[in-house]
Amino acid sequence: MAENALSGPRGSFLGRLPDRVDVYEVGPRDGLQNELRTLPTRDKARLIDALVAAGEKRIEVTSFVSPRWIPQLADAEELLALVGRREGVVFSALVPNLKGLERARAAGLEEAAVFISASEAHSKKNINKSIAEALAGAREVTAAALQSGMRVRGYLSTVWGCPYEGHVPVERVVDICRQLVDAGIYQLSLGDTIGVGTPRQTEEILGALLAHIPVGKLALHLHDTRGTALANALVGLSAGVTTFDASIGGLGGCPYAPGAAGNLATEDAVFMFQGMGVDTGIDLDRLVEAGEIAQELIGRKLAGKYLQAALGEREKKASRRART
Repeated sequence: MAENALSGPRGSFLGRLPDRVDVYEVGPRDGLQNELRTLPTRDKARLIDALVAAGEKRIEVTSFVSPRWIPQLADAEELLALVGRREGVVFSALVPNLKGLERARAAGLEEAAVFISASEAHSKKNINKSIAEALAGAREVTAAALQSGMRVRGYLSTVWGCPYEGHVPVERVVDICRQLVDAGIYQLSLGDTIGVGTPRQTEEILGALLAHIPVGKLALHLHDTRGTALANALVGLSAGVTTFDASIGGLGGCPYAPGAAGNLATEDAVFMFQGMGVDTGIDLDRLVEAGEIAQELIGRKLAGKYLQAALGEREKKASRRART
């Protein structure tokens, strides 16, 4: 396990880095739920197939939230039946309540995710519950999922800031995370939902959490609204975090966070990690192919910088070949 680099450098400017990280792909769920158009189920399955072909092993494919709230993901059961099971790949889904858990269990999922906000105002806007009510619901779903043999992951939104309240006290974040760990959640994904985080703030948040929670239980879910997602990911990496949520092409946002741009692009994260000698198990060229499929299905250019650079280079080579 990597040492905690927050206490100072160990032989290099960044300190000792992990040898390997997991990229937790959220594009098919967090990405597509924010799109105005609803993709046909077969197109979603095509995108997931491409992500698996690129070497992605942890993919959140859908949500069992009521179709009334997120119609883009109303085909959860149909999609899971279409993609089937893949050896060595874990498909997961967001599960808001016991009814959603029952649907996820019937669909054969091995892993569920619950979600909570660190801000009262965002919690009310997002799920119409207070933080206390959301915690009670998460504990209920977690207990039932664990009893049925499923693992449970937790999302904590607005950790770096809230679109309605602004600053979110780090003490509140620590308290919520400790309660979620005590409930049996195996991993906490900390969300910079509106992309306001800076590297120093990320260092402070992780420092506060690592005093109570092992680094192996933490993941980062960073939005790139202000262009700081990779910088914050680098702070997390140097602190020993080894799971990073990312979305193909930078797809995503939050329906209840005005102005929130997309997630950290998977291909940008993989390029940075692998360029620093940190293994991801993902093939960048195949990932670009998946990003190209995502663009085709969505019908517009995506924000991922590595994706656009790679596609631009491909166009230049094709143009040169056409002239010779």
